[in-house]
Amino acid sequence: MTTTTDNNKRIAKNTLLLYVRTLFVMFISLYTSRVILNTLGVSDFGVYNVVGGVVTMFGFLNSAMATATQRYITFALGKGDMLQLQKIFNTALQIHILIAVLIIILGETVGLWFMYTQMQIPADRMDAAFWVLQCSIMSTAVMIISVPYNADIIAHEKMSAFAYISIIEAVLKLVIVYMLIAFSSYDKLIIYAFLVLIVQLFIRFCYSHYCSKHFHEARYWHLWDKSLFKEMTKFAGWSMFEHISAVLFSQGLNILLNIFFGPVVNAARAIAFQVQNAIQQFIANFQVSINPQITKTYAKGELDEMHKLIFRSARFSFYMLFFLTLPVLLETYFILQVWLKTVPEDTVAFLRIMICTLLIYSLANPLMVANQSTGNVKKYQIVCGSIRLMILPVSYICLKLGCPAYSVFIVHFAMEAIAQLARMIMLRPLIGIRLKDYFINIYRQVFLVVILSAIGPSVIYFNMPDNVLRFFVVSITSVFSVGIVAYFVGLNNNERVFVKNKAINICQKMFYYKFK
Repeated sequence: MTTTTDNNKRIAKNTLLLYVRTLFVMFISLYTSRVILNTLGVSDFGVYNVVGGVVTMFGFLNSAMATATQRYITFALGKGDMLQLQKIFNTALQIHILIAVLIIILGETVGLWFMYTQMQIPADRMDAAFWVLQCSIMSTAVMIISVPYNADIIAHEKMSAFAYISIIEAVLKLVIVYMLIAFSSYDKLIIYAFLVLIVQLFIRFCYSHYCSKHFHEARYWHLWDKSLFKEMTKFAGWSMFEHISAVLFSQGLNILLNIFFGPVVNAARAIAFQVQNAIQQFIANFQVSINPQITKTYAKGELDEMHKLIFRSARFSFYMLFFLTLPVLLETYFILQVWLKTVPEDTVAFLRIMICTLLIYSLANPLMVANQSTGNVKKYQIVCGSIRLMILPVSYICLKLGCPAYSVFIVHFAMEAIAQLARMIMLRPLIGIRLKDYFINIYRQVFLVVILSAIGPSVIYFNMPDNVLRFFVVSITSVFSVGIVAYFVGLNNNERVFVKNKAINICQKMFYYKFK
């Protein structure tokens, strides 16, 4: 019981730390996005995102290995095997260096060919696009080598370091904005790409320095374990299949939109994607805090506790996301208009559909982590990856038939719903979790929370004139509605007690410091 209580406290503390970090990062990111859009212009902003996406397409190699690294480091910590942990970190670092070299080769060959022959880029911006590609290749390589260090920090649950370094990165990106204005006599798109690369180099140094100082295994020992190398790359090889599908439907859809509609639509997609990412970070904070616990409970053989963590993670993730997104879903245009002033066409439709997809995907994370914990990823990755791979060809057919640009995001939503059902079915025999329990503990409560909490804000939205007053009334009503319904309908008795006690403790501390 003590261990469970300690884990809950650690999860709550880490989540709070990451929420503070996210609020800070989110406000800076949204502000910088607005300034960069206005400074670069819609066309150049679209060029930067679509050209950078070409390099990101090769990132499936790194994403798959990052998943393997996180799983193996966390599993070794759960087992308490420090020698194995040291071997895993060094092997992961060696693999990521090889991946970084491969990404550079692919970017300088396939990436260049694709940019010059397949993409719609204004002729007078091709030189700038070339340098954006070069900087994107190097930035990606630097981020890849940082992955083992990031994974080590998360596995050790040192979220304060993770939060502080992220805040430093956000501040540096804010500095970039003002430097971009200062270099007004030069090509701003090229300058922006170079400055982003410099920031990535500095952040890479911060991660490696912290890990080398605090974690014994993070010091490179020139260890070579052939069997571990094969085991980790095999795990990553099967994980790669789903990551390939994720890259294809994300960056592939971006390129499809460029081919059919041009860079202006890419700008709309980029804006919607940034808002989606800002919202997703809030859920990622909670999930990052609880993911190591899911893996560690499996490593210890505590399956009942693992099941509880899966249920809790899925429901809490959904509630927190719905808490944030309900007012955004209703007041999408107003928010974008205030933020950007000039809203690229299709941005509203893109964002609304992407948020609905994100709500479904928030329930998938604990299942994905649970599957990775078992190490039996072959069947899972093939099935889920195949479902998600269908997003791109189906979207291409829709666009060929003359469907609007937002149709590709509807396809993504449908495929994500199918993939979620497949995840539940495949995970049942691996960790002994029943579909009935999953539906009772998650979907029934989630459905009730959505229906009951959306009634009040929706009535206000459709019955008030479109103005600032409606925005504030809808937002406030949404916050109270989701919060109250989630607390009384979406949580069980133990969870309500835990949330109540944490709220009381926070209020007591705030009162103490105020009147100390």
